[in-house]
Amino acid sequence: MQPAQAQYITSSTGRKKAIILPINEYQRLLEDLHDLAVVAERHEEFPISLDEMKKRLSDHAYV
Repeated sequence: MQPAQAQYITSSTGRKKAIILPINEYQRLLEDLHDLAVVAERHEEFPISLDEMKKRLSDHAYV
């Protein structure tokens, strides 16, 4: 994958004010932000073991 070609919008003094990204890069960044938000929401949850997860899944399995 080639690096995204970002374009900057600058002020009259040359200071970067905004950026134009390819849409696929923008969408990837949005997905990353969503993933980070989910992690932040769940930071106080306790992990469960693989055996516990298998039990939970089998309890909800359709026969």
